[in-house]
Amino acid sequence: MAHKFEIYKDKAGEFRVRFKHNSETMFSTEGYASKASAKNAIESIKKNGPDAPIDDTTD
Repeated sequence: MAHKFEIYKDKAGEFRVRFKHNSETMFSTEGYASKASAKNAIESIKKNGPDAPIDDTTD
């Protein structure tokens, strides 16, 4: 699989999610106190991501 979500614990012990494509990290989330909250973040990204607008601030 070329892309995946990965849940991991950071140095502070918080759960984070990173999205990887071809083993390169494309983005990571804020820290969450519980793994359930990290999983909810993944579901939110999957649900809301496809319709998210692009905000190009370079113009």
